[in-house]
Amino acid sequence: MTLPSPSVPGGAFRPKAFAGEVVPFRATAFREGHDRIGVHVRLTSPSGDVSVHRLRALHDGFDRWQTEVALLEEGDWAFQFEAFGDDFGTWEHAADLKIAAGVDVAVMRELGGLLFDRAIAEKSRPIAERRVLEASARALRDPEVNDTEALEIVRDPSIARFFAARPLRSLATLGPKWEILVERERAGVGAWYEFFPRSEGARRLKDGSIKTGTFRTAMKRLPAVGAMGFDILYLPPIHPIGRVNRKGRNNTLDPSPTDPGSPWAIGAAEGGHDTVHPELGTLADFRAFVRAARAEGVEVALDLALQAAPDHPWVTSHPEWFTTLPDGTIAYAENPPKKYQDIYPINFDNDPEGIRVEVLRVVRHWIAQGVKIFRVDNPHTKPLQFWEWLIRTVTAEHPDVVFLAEAFTRPRVMQSLAAAGFQQSYTYFTWRNTKEELEEFLSSLAHETADFMRPNLFVNTPDILTEYLQFGGRAAYAIRAAIAATAAPTYGVYAGYELFENVARPGSEENIDNEKYEYKMRNWADAEARGNSLAPFLTRLNEIRRAHPALQQLRNLSVHWSDDDAILVYVKHLDAALSPTGVSDTVIVVVNVDPHSVRQSMVHLDTRVWGIAPGDSYDVEDLVTGARWTWSDHNFVQLDAFTQPVHILHVKGSR
Repeated sequence: MTLPSPSVPGGAFRPKAFAGEVVPFRATAFREGHDRIGVHVRLTSPSGDVSVHRLRALHDGFDRWQTEVALLEEGDWAFQFEAFGDDFGTWEHAADLKIAAGVDVAVMRELGGLLFDRAIAEKSRPIAERRVLEASARALRDPEVNDTEALEIVRDPSIARFFAARPLRSLATLGPKWEILVERERAGVGAWYEFFPRSEGARRLKDGSIKTGTFRTAMKRLPAVGAMGFDILYLPPIHPIGRVNRKGRNNTLDPSPTDPGSPWAIGAAEGGHDTVHPELGTLADFRAFVRAARAEGVEVALDLALQAAPDHPWVTSHPEWFTTLPDGTIAYAENPPKKYQDIYPINFDNDPEGIRVEVLRVVRHWIAQGVKIFRVDNPHTKPLQFWEWLIRTVTAEHPDVVFLAEAFTRPRVMQSLAAAGFQQSYTYFTWRNTKEELEEFLSSLAHETADFMRPNLFVNTPDILTEYLQFGGRAAYAIRAAIAATAAPTYGVYAGYELFENVARPGSEENIDNEKYEYKMRNWADAEARGNSLAPFLTRLNEIRRAHPALQQLRNLSVHWSDDDAILVYVKHLDAALSPTGVSDTVIVVVNVDPHSVRQSMVHLDTRVWGIAPGDSYDVEDLVTGARWTWSDHNFVQLDAFTQPVHILHVKGSR
């Protein structure tokens, strides 16, 4: 059986959307012979409202039908497809051919009159519509009305619209009911920013030691995060850090007494996953931080890392939750060739129920402190059934809670985590850098997996500094941010990106002097004053995202063409009928993905995507520079990676 769209491969899980998302509903439907058919989708909202939407034939040779609907209400939606004989469509097609050819004219005219009689008898039709149909039926039967005039009735677009809205149906076939979960908007739309609270406000003392930042000092950074237009602030783990096997700078095994250790080495004598690090402040301080962020329009996301330092309380109270080796020691976490001597991974095999109870308690604890978004560390190393259970249980109590999967692993595993409930997923975006790679990758995200997997296009992380960023200079940072911010409705930036921090630890793809193992004391104001900050560009990108509903959608991306192998072209379009503003919105993105050169090319656009006939001209405005041009379907561009690597063009309208 062919699953309809939206659906999840295999049919075991529900597809999902976010409030306001435009969802394509697609079904396969056909019948024998040449008679025309129609297809509807019947939607039932969580509050019980029923609406019916007509699908259009895709004419792709596969008998597929589609319509798009913006789902506005959060909760469980039901949808059901109905196929039927389209009696008017069948008559219209036959009458158009036969009357024009002078074949069976009288029969076709009378059949039309009978169809119109049926429609007139439907009291649900507007009176004005019935009057038009009455006059048309009389004309078809009137021998004084010649065949040319009768053919005008057959081809009358207003009559066709009457029957498109209220078709005359026969032989209706109703398909099974399906469900789609619609989650809150922030589950699918948002700009993320990551920083370490201990670094914000940290300062070096006279003796050379560093006084840590706290929740209170980190609050001072919140206005800047909000001013840049970021919606979500993600904090790495804020819990006590283990002292046993603590790592030093650059992941060394010989820390100094003042090295703070990795926040992902969770747990010490002060407590575990339900405790804040005493050096950051108290639980009350954390709640104040969450409130202060909210006042800046920023929601706090917290890391959920199910692992433990060797001195975490769990190690003593629940040794069965870890893997004991033949020599009696507990196994460290590994990601060969990396070894994490400061972390014990959780083993779910011995006491899965006990672990479930404890993790649910921890998540509920942080929800009570005001956290509604969790970035989950390495979920692919835990059982899929556990995440399905946890997310289902938590969201049944708190439907607005969002889980982001940090799972850089095999595609099927990443997709399975998303299907099982994760609202967002990290992706391979950081390693897709060429035009060809990006065309395939972005198209796949928008069209192949969008029913269940929402990508979060983080441009960097504490662990990921790709060669593209290491050697691409300032241009590379602007290019990657522009693509991430416009290609998907959710993207993220780790602090330091705006300062072009691009020096890697030798032989690795991560920053040297990694913030995971030390404090970073950045002078944000000085960098901006010297023009050495990407913050103004990030701010502008976020302004553009908020102003353009087309950029707040995932499934509406279409790839277009250029003659240059480094000029990437894609379009995000939203029809007026589906837009929250009631106005159509079209954004064309043209970007030079080669950070080392000036590129020029002809760009070729299928303007039919946004309703402009090929060859017609229209005005565009560059939303970054304010420049305006008149474009058509073939346009010349020159993009200098060093000064302006991207055009983000708003289509102002046809001329």
